[in-house]
Amino acid sequence: MSVGPSIVWFRDDLRVADHPALTAAVERGAPVVCVYVLDEESPAIRPLGGAAKWWLHGSLEGLRDALDALGARLVLRRGAAGGVIRSLVEETGARAVFWNRRYGGPERELDASLKRELRDDGLEVQSFAANLLFEPWTIRTGQGTSFSVFTPFWRACTQAPEPRHPLPAPEAIDGGGTAATDAASDAIDDWELLPTHPDWAGGLREAWTPGTAAAHERLDEFADDGLGGYADGRDRPALDVTSRLSPRLRWGELSPFEVWHALRERRVRGEGVNRFRTELGWREFAWHVLYHSPELATRNWRAEFDAFPWPRLHPAALRAWEEGRTGVPLVDAGMRELWATGGMHNRVRMVVASFLTKNLLIDWRRGEQWFWDTLVDADAAANPFNWQWVAGSGADAAPYFRVFNPELQATKFDPDGAYVRRWVPEVGTDDYPEPIVDLKATRAAALDAYEQVKAARG
Repeated sequence: MSVGPSIVWFRDDLRVADHPALTAAVERGAPVVCVYVLDEESPAIRPLGGAAKWWLHGSLEGLRDALDALGARLVLRRGAAGGVIRSLVEETGARAVFWNRRYGGPERELDASLKRELRDDGLEVQSFAANLLFEPWTIRTGQGTSFSVFTPFWRACTQAPEPRHPLPAPEAIDGGGTAATDAASDAIDDWELLPTHPDWAGGLREAWTPGTAAAHERLDEFADDGLGGYADGRDRPALDVTSRLSPRLRWGELSPFEVWHALRERRVRGEGVNRFRTELGWREFAWHVLYHSPELATRNWRAEFDAFPWPRLHPAALRAWEEGRTGVPLVDAGMRELWATGGMHNRVRMVVASFLTKNLLIDWRRGEQWFWDTLVDADAAANPFNWQWVAGSGADAAPYFRVFNPELQATKFDPDGAYVRRWVPEVGTDDYPEPIVDLKATRAAALDAYEQVKAARG
């Protein structure tokens, strides 16, 4: 008796190596239907921003090519994911569905509901750990609760069993069978993920090449040659010493297991590798916090910050920040880098976020929304988590009184002004505006506002 096809539902795991769901489907021994669903309709699923859509287009093309080389095709569908997957099951006669787990609240609810329904219909349905080194329910405090401070969290992770070794890509995928090969697929160009009128993505194309091939090339470069100066240079935005792996991990072109063991295999030692592993840990921590606080993008993690007296929004100040016209050179350089490339150096991200929330006294959610639309690596965990960290309202947050002075930060981390000159060439000329706020006065105003939070905390 023939065995019905297996469906592999790709999500933020756009790769063929170290893909447990794909491995399970191949090992099942039936034809495999590979599908990606662009879901902008399911309840509470957050639609992608513009820069993320640009990256998704390229990453899906890379996945399509990788699957083609193995004998499978990528089916593209658009709509509410639960209904799309159920329809694909009916069309193909599939008897098994596999996917890798997600950790956001709405995504977990959707996946759990679909898993129950399909199992009730007699299908085999399995989900797998693929995108975090440590799943959120496996790392707990001694009291059995989730961690709220990074250092003990990461200590617990490093004392846990070593992350598993990555799985190899399948040698071949059985994409045969009429139902599997004839499944209708959207054309990716019909999704209009790329900007056209106007085409604002020229800087993104210059800065990045999405796809698994480029991801592995970059990982090899960084693991082989990039860690020697990482510890000392990672805070210098003018230097090209960061890993540039964050969008690769965000879209799952690489798994964290591949990154972790790439360092292990090369027997890399020194402060650089320790610092980089800690950055992987920070990514893990953000996802763990989101798992336990699904409304991280819309609600203060620290409830006492609900008392913070955000003033009435001044749209002109917000627009000046978004466009890099604040008259504060390091802030403007970061915001222009973001608009041009879809990325921003991490040190500068902290500076521009501090300036928005503490010098302009604009709600962190406004900044989080702008980053969501303009970053190629914006994900549901790190983006709000990091914004709340800077604002002071999040887990393990910087003390509110820590205000990143952009002038001092520039002196320390861009001492010769190379980064600022690259992105703000008119700085120091009559064409460059005066600062829109006084840094010292606005810092004092921010600290005065914070007294209301302290009073609410009691």
